[in-house]
Amino acid sequence: MKKIALVFTLIIGVVFNINAQTGVGVEKPNNAEILFDGSRKMLDEKWTYWKGPRLAAEMPIKWEIVRDPIDEGTVMSSNDPAGAGGKYGAADIVTKDEFRDFRLHVEFLVEEEGGNSGVYLQNRYEIQILDGDYGLHGMAAIINEHLPEQEAYNGTGQWNAYDIKFKAARFEDGKLKEKARATIYFNGKKIHKDKAIQQVWGGPNSGIDGGNDGGKGITDTLGGIKLQAEGHSVLFRNIWIEKIDLSNAGTDF
Repeated sequence: MKKIALVFTLIIGVVFNINAQTGVGVEKPNNAEILFDGSRKMLDEKWTYWKGPRLAAEMPIKWEIVRDPIDEGTVMSSNDPAGAGGKYGAADIVTKDEFRDFRLHVEFLVEEEGGNSGVYLQNRYEIQILDGDYGLHGMAAIINEHLPEQEAYNGTGQWNAYDIKFKAARFEDGKLKEKARATIYFNGKKIHKDKAIQQVWGGPNSGIDGGNDGGKGITDTLGGIKLQAEGHSVLFRNIWIEKIDLSNAGTDF
């Protein structure tokens, strides 16, 4: 009986790991779309500058394609000169495609202490990247709303991965019926479980609806995946997204 129980436990563990599909180096599912594969070609094809009120950069995108400092291949750096001094919104890049519900994978490496960037869901809700801070405005926070349930950051000079399942806000007759929600894994550890997201933070320079009622005026419009430039060298690679329909489901996985 002990052997049977052990085999059963191992099977359950394997199935769980297959379903989770989280962490650095995870390959995309067959029906997912690659948003960045390390090439200049894909950066130009699938991304553009976000045309927010503080935009100071001009096309083509000035995020450099550089050698991966750890593994083979190339990656992109968020150190756009227009974003120097922490001017978020001045040189942020966003996907040309827009999304509602999705599963997203993003890998990033902070090159220096204090490195700052962010991953924006629907160009609204920021999942923070900030070396040296684990507060509500710090690493892996759903910014200003939810602290990560555990610390999972690999540190500067190492690759990290966010795996996110996101459900967009729902509306009925033009009125907000259900707030956006997200479940997030950080380097394979679940840090946010089906958390409701209240608003956009940072004002109109931050993202879509940031200037509506102090960020609380969420609208029923789609948005892209945005990466933030704040004058720091944060590297990105292996970004993919899978469109899903969560109309009758939560985000936990």
